[in-house]
Amino acid sequence: MRTTGIELNTRRRGFAEAVELVSSMRFAISLLTIVAIASVIGTVLKQAEPMPNYVNQFGPFWFEVFARLGLYNVYTSPWFLAILVTLIVSTALCVVRNAPKMVKDMRSWRENVREESLRNFHHKTEWTAPLDRAGLAQQTAARLRHAGYAVKLVEKENGTLVAAKKGAGNKFGYIFAHSAIIVILLGGMLDSELPVKFQQWFLGKTPFGGSGVIAEIPAQHRLSVSNPTFRGNTLIAEGQTSNTALLPQPSGVLVQELPFSIQLKKFHIDFYSTGMPKLFASDVVVHDPETGKTFPATIKVNHPLIYKGVAVYQSSFEDGGSKLKLTGFPMAGPKADSFEIAGAVGASTELKQGGETYSVEWSGFRPFNVENMAANQDARAVAKNTSFNEQLAATLGKASGSAAKNVDNKDLKNVGPSVQYKLRDKTGQAREFLNYMQPVTLEGAQVYLAGVRSSPAENFSFLRIPADAEYSVRTWMRLRAALSDPALREEAARRYASRALAPEQRGQDGLARQLEESAARTLTIFAGAGEGRGGFVGVSQFLEKIPAAEQEKAANIFMKMLNGALWELWQAANERAGLKPVEPTEANGRYLQLATNALSDSVFYGAPVYLQLEEFDEVKASVLQLTRSPGKGIVYFGCLLLVAGVFAMFYIRERRMWVWVRDGSEGAHALMAMSTQRKTLDFEREFDDLKEKLPQRA
Repeated sequence: MRTTGIELNTRRRGFAEAVELVSSMRFAISLLTIVAIASVIGTVLKQAEPMPNYVNQFGPFWFEVFARLGLYNVYTSPWFLAILVTLIVSTALCVVRNAPKMVKDMRSWRENVREESLRNFHHKTEWTAPLDRAGLAQQTAARLRHAGYAVKLVEKENGTLVAAKKGAGNKFGYIFAHSAIIVILLGGMLDSELPVKFQQWFLGKTPFGGSGVIAEIPAQHRLSVSNPTFRGNTLIAEGQTSNTALLPQPSGVLVQELPFSIQLKKFHIDFYSTGMPKLFASDVVVHDPETGKTFPATIKVNHPLIYKGVAVYQSSFEDGGSKLKLTGFPMAGPKADSFEIAGAVGASTELKQGGETYSVEWSGFRPFNVENMAANQDARAVAKNTSFNEQLAATLGKASGSAAKNVDNKDLKNVGPSVQYKLRDKTGQAREFLNYMQPVTLEGAQVYLAGVRSSPAENFSFLRIPADAEYSVRTWMRLRAALSDPALREEAARRYASRALAPEQRGQDGLARQLEESAARTLTIFAGAGEGRGGFVGVSQFLEKIPAAEQEKAANIFMKMLNGALWELWQAANERAGLKPVEPTEANGRYLQLATNALSDSVFYGAPVYLQLEEFDEVKASVLQLTRSPGKGIVYFGCLLLVAGVFAMFYIRERRMWVWVRDGSEGAHALMAMSTQRKTLDFEREFDDLKEKLPQRA
């Protein structure tokens, strides 16, 4: 079927309108607005995090919605890349459409004006000089050149036109600024993850989500040395060598091969008096397998090593496999015997406890821990120490574990080494623990901090174990084991009943037996050996069965009995261990108060053992960030173009001037007219200055 001329014209007109729309200013501004909104989302929402973090933060439903929108990788999502490509095309069409006309206008002298049209200008003046037409034209041209104008003389039929222009480069501002946008976007896309994404989309590269030795990771998870751009990290322990970098992806990592290898000889770190890192640097040796070249270098913060187009930055530092020796204490059952356990950061150790087998995965060690500490507060979200009644009241209000509080202050203290590990059971379930090696002074008391959390998305909640006179946890561990021992609870209840009764009441078997049973029940409830969970939560569950009007009175009686029974339990535990009786001093009373709070919180610790760090042999590791950014120079060039464009648009003013010279009866007559795109005070002053100088006699 033959297409008619009308249909062709319609298609051409539709195409022309589409091109005009895409290259219009309103279309470009709309795209820039969308890019700005996407950039805000990409800034507020952490990008390229592990997927479980997003599920924990938003829940399964919104996680799926945001995933489909590509909000977890905004800058590499298809819709964002499509917007950038469209913006490049739109800006390029603007330049293609307008630049030739602008260049033509800059080169034009606009010499086709007529004398009559010059009289219609707002800025004009006339004068007569005792010269012939050619002489006045030459004189005017010379004076305009002296004023910085480019001048051209054009002979007309009845006169001579002196055409002058200045600041025509103003239009380069438009060309440079729009070209800069194209150059910056192209350079930015080249330095983005787009090349890596292309390899995943079209070359079959996939992230590696497992674990194992890097050298054994299959080829489909590795990027070649010729990869044009990347940004990754590598962790190197002292004495070790690495020739790969890991590129984090939402579902794993990609392994980037490097054109050289880096051996870490020594890692240096300096600290402020507070324990905060002041300076860290890596002494490395670079090996180039292609040329056989080997050379030493030192990489510091803000002082990267650049070799073969790859910049190596000092990012941070980690543990490189420190050797650890710890003492373990049971956290369940009536036994308090300690045992030794050893491990290395990054490895795992088998642990048998209570007939079960666990795996201890040593995930971290820090020789320094600078924390926010202030009087009567703990910035590590440690359970607040209160009196028995205060603690009970808080528990009655909300049955939870530690009354954790986030503290915001600037009292920085170094609280010493810490070890972090996961305890995994045979079903694969794991909880993460963070234990400090040395006791910390909180609220005037020395306590050991034992942190626990169920997932990396949570903050650590801390158990405070009070340090005894020998700065150890053994006294508390004996008390905990005694609380789990029914025989010792019965013995403590008997001693409490005997001590609490007056001499004349001790002969009353019924009263003594009743008080003994009440004390034993109190210890059983607090130990969690009955129906409740134990601790102050178990106490609150017990008191909830009492009428509300009598709960406060019952709580006071219960806490008084618990305090006395625990004191006797402490005495009985020491007696069984062959130790001296505990003296009824204020310090021991304070210790028992702290120990009681820790016993209550321990029901939420959720671990069969507590591991206390005793010795360590630190092995440092340096975390280096490696980047290849070929688009960096392109972006810098684009920024230079943008600066030049903005300068040209705002600081260069285009002025045009025409002087029509013709013969007159008393000499040559001149008509001068002047125009500009932006009328400013400077333009007015320049016009007045030229209006005065041009008519002057030589």
